[in-house]
Amino acid sequence: MADWRVRTSFLIPAYNEEKLIGRAVASVHDASARCGLADYEIVVCDNASTDATAEIAADSGANVVREPHRQIARARNAAAAASSGSRLIWLDADAVLPAEVLRGTCEAFQSGVYCGGGAQVELEGAELGWSARRTVDAWNWLARTCRLAAGSYFFSRREGWAATGGFNEAVYAGEEIGFSRALKRWGRPRGLQFRVLAHAVPSSARKIRQFTMRQTLWQLAVCAWPGNLGRRDRCAFWYERPGEVEG
Repeated sequence: MADWRVRTSFLIPAYNEEKLIGRAVASVHDASARCGLADYEIVVCDNASTDATAEIAADSGANVVREPHRQIARARNAAAAASSGSRLIWLDADAVLPAEVLRGTCEAFQSGVYCGGGAQVELEGAELGWSARRTVDAWNWLARTCRLAAGSYFFSRREGWAATGGFNEAVYAGEEIGFSRALKRWGRPRGLQFRVLAHAVPSSARKIRQFTMRQTLWQLAVCAWPGNLGRRDRCAFWYERPGEVEG
């Protein structure tokens, strides 16, 4: 059983996630029970939802805060600012937290040699095509090699989040990459490393169904143009849901 002697805060940004937020919160409760983690809190940041996301999150045992400006970075930071734990864990609302991932995170924190990290990415659904699977494999290789955390799962010491300013609110996408780099820079002179866990965090594959591979590649190309990450209208892949297809 894991022995976490300081409070842990699970932070979940959410926009119109009434169909999945209950599952995400329940997975945190279940993983925490399996790891013997008793002193924790779950903070859901309702990022301008127009559905029952906030109500379902509260009924599931989460504390709910609101960020009216729809931006993923602001929602992640708002949840952290409202939390009280010294160990911070961000989980996407369309993801689930496996016990082995939480256990690995616990071990990383307890070792005293890591400033933060992430986990491998796994998309749910057996219907995923070859190109989608190869894209996920490519990201996981890049994450392991360059030590970068995906937005679906990110953990950090609270002092590292505070000292670096957390997720960059000047951008509407890629904020997890920026925070990964900033946190590594903060940790380096302190002898702290950044760890990407071998286990994966499953999350919804809805974007694969909502956007074609051609649209996805085009979006990445658009975001590579200087200044476009600072415009929400140029980051549609992360803010639009054609047809509102749910995970």
